[in-house]
Amino acid sequence: MKRKYNILMLVLLLAFGSCSFTAKVDNDPNKDKLLIQIITLALEQLHFEPKDFNDEFSEDVYNTYLNQIDPLKRFFLKSDIEEFEAYKTQIDDELRAYDITFFNITNERLIQRMAEAKEYYKEVLDKPFDFSIDEDFNTDYENHEYVKSKKKLKERWRQLLKFSTISNYDELIRTQERDTVASLDGEPKVKKSLKELEVEARQETKKSLDVYYTDYVEDLERKDWFSMYINAIVEEFDPHTSYFAPTDKDRFDQQMSGKLEGIGARLSKRMDYTKIVEVISGGPAWRGQELEVGDIILKVRQEDEKAAVSIVGMRIDDAIKLIKGPKGTKVYLTLKKVDGSIEDISITRDIVELEETYAKSSTVLKGDKKFGLINLPKFYIDFTDYNERNAASDIKKEIERLKEEGIEGLVLDLRNNGGGSLKTVVDIAGLFIKDGPIVQVRSTNEPKEVLEDTDKSIVWDGPLVIMVNELSASASEILAAAMQDYKRAIIIGSKQTYGKGTVQNVLDLNRMVRNSSHGDLGAIKITRQKFYRINGGSTQLEGVKSDVVVPDRYSFIDIGERDQENPLAWDKIDAVKYDYWNSYFDYDATVSNSKKRMENNPQLKLIEENAKWLKSQIEENVFSLNYKKYKAELKADEEKAKEYDAISKYTTNLTFNSLPYEVRLFEEDTVLKEKRDRWHESLSHDVYVEEALNVLNDLKMTYEIKKVAAIKE
Repeated sequence: MKRKYNILMLVLLLAFGSCSFTAKVDNDPNKDKLLIQIITLALEQLHFEPKDFNDEFSEDVYNTYLNQIDPLKRFFLKSDIEEFEAYKTQIDDELRAYDITFFNITNERLIQRMAEAKEYYKEVLDKPFDFSIDEDFNTDYENHEYVKSKKKLKERWRQLLKFSTISNYDELIRTQERDTVASLDGEPKVKKSLKELEVEARQETKKSLDVYYTDYVEDLERKDWFSMYINAIVEEFDPHTSYFAPTDKDRFDQQMSGKLEGIGARLSKRMDYTKIVEVISGGPAWRGQELEVGDIILKVRQEDEKAAVSIVGMRIDDAIKLIKGPKGTKVYLTLKKVDGSIEDISITRDIVELEETYAKSSTVLKGDKKFGLINLPKFYIDFTDYNERNAASDIKKEIERLKEEGIEGLVLDLRNNGGGSLKTVVDIAGLFIKDGPIVQVRSTNEPKEVLEDTDKSIVWDGPLVIMVNELSASASEILAAAMQDYKRAIIIGSKQTYGKGTVQNVLDLNRMVRNSSHGDLGAIKITRQKFYRINGGSTQLEGVKSDVVVPDRYSFIDIGERDQENPLAWDKIDAVKYDYWNSYFDYDATVSNSKKRMENNPQLKLIEENAKWLKSQIEENVFSLNYKKYKAELKADEEKAKEYDAISKYTTNLTFNSLPYEVRLFEEDTVLKEKRDRWHESLSHDVYVEEALNVLNDLKMTYEIKKVAAIKE
């Protein structure tokens, strides 16, 4: 009842606020103040653990925002920061008054300083660098001080640019050396002097910065910068609360559903041009076979319009809006083809499915046994229609197809799966148990809610292994935790998963105001709940601890929830009643066997050594700008890296095959076949998959042994 009261109060407050604010919005075309008003109210009323807008909060926002817009401290002067500091403890007061003075002042100054920096880098790169001087560059930008003068700022740019250029310089020298060796059997190439290569290296650095300014800095509008400011505010509540500008909300929905409406091509901006960088397999552009990777779109015309619109120089987000459109409509494109010719084509828009988002499966032959493996990259769902394709229905289909192939065990690969829909988790967990609780969910000042599988059918009752790593988060952790608590599956992977134990809801801000004249306000993804295992423990910060721990390259790198800014704390609630999975599988013996195997596995020992070395490399932040020393350090690192070449060269004795329904698709979709071939190739070198299958095999053996023993009794 209290929850309904809070939401009602929020709606009333927003309705009142927007009514009283309408006149101001009309005078403020950027609608910034309206956004501040709505978002602060939403955070105060709806966030799981709301924070006080006080001086401490203000200082945190102040530091976060300045670090976001000038992380390398290459734009602002110390005098700018001293001026900004007047607002350090005032941002909370501004938020309550719907005031954006701090943003206005910092944004105007940033634009000014970025324009000045454009002249700095051009001036610096007009002069040669002397790579024989002993000079170091420290990339620990967080501990850099803001400089006091433009002269010192220009010197900082000189060091930054020299650091970028020495890398280009080294690459050009290496390329020339390789070309010289290659030309011994053919026509000799003209060898460039070191002086000429230094000039070329500076030109490469300048070209990169020109692209940065043209494609990013000068493409950003005030609303884009303001979105960054809004996010500096909302992310103080927790790492997963964030503001979506209208275009960001569209991208989020597409990622979650694995679908989009359009032509089925990925676009990228290159200088003033919008270029095709991928034609999505199965999409309209792929079916039409007229659009190629490398083509440049010059103009766009809608089917109900006579005139085409030039998109040369247009922001890529605006160009995409013109190219995308509802299913069944036509769009006409004027292309500059890869060969330089100009061509007009028409494409009928359709629903495009992003296949790399979806579950995929393979059979695996290990000796005389056949197992199944399913990879799930995300717990996807179509929020507008759950009956459409979603992760749970796809996993069910893949399991049924694998069963038809006679598999004796199943691996579910959740590595790098960052989560997604909570509903799909419950449904997927229900595929492996008869019924029962899957996860507990708690909202602020609300009784906990237990989400249960109520479907008594079991799709897979055989041996089950779930693979995770440090990047398995949220929904992945719920599924792994439930299967671990039920003793239904063995979890194999990193010491612990990511540790995201919170639930977010996406709120459309446009539904919270009466007057629609303000334009699209976007949405806010806000942490509303925490979820808990059925044993009562939270997965927040602690994640899910693997039954079988295997080292990987992330083992010593800070990438979990505990390493983020402002994470919510770990806590515990009462457990719910549940029964262990009743089977003949001996999990303890299987885990013990796996640990013994891994202790003697040289490949895993090498991976652990590599992980420790990678951590030391990440922590290194002082680099020589003397080329001889730079080259010597680089060579030492390359020699050390060679010691770990065996990791990528490792090969298993496993055979992976696509299922019959996919093999039939390959006849027409050669791109899909190539994707699956690459996937199978990577799996054949995957020591973690190999151990997961060893565990499956052991589980099957213990099942047979214990079943025979039970029958004798």
